[in-house]
Amino acid sequence: KANLDAFKANPAWYTPQFGGFCAFGASVNAKFDGDPKVWRIVDDKLYLNLSPGIQHEWFKDIPGNIAKATSNWPKLADKAP
Repeated sequence: KANLDAFKANPAWYTPQFGGFCAFGASVNAKFDGDPKVWRIVDDKLYLNLSPGIQHEWFKDIPGNIAKATSNWPKLADKAP
C-alpha cells in the first residue's frame, strides 16, 4: 500500500529515462530495447539497459554515459529501436 501510494503521488518520478530504452545504447547513439530486469537508479532517476553485459559496459562511466545519452536522445527519441 505504501509503495502504491508513493507511485500515485508522483508517477513521473518512476518513469525510466530515455523512454525506457537502453541508457548505454543512447550513449553510443543507438536505440536498443531496455530490459526492466536490468536497471539502476542514479541520482533518483531510473535507467534501463539491454542486458547485464551491456550494463557492465555502462557501469564503466555512468556519469559520462548519461551525459552522452542525454545529448543523443533528442535525435533518437522518434526512431525505431
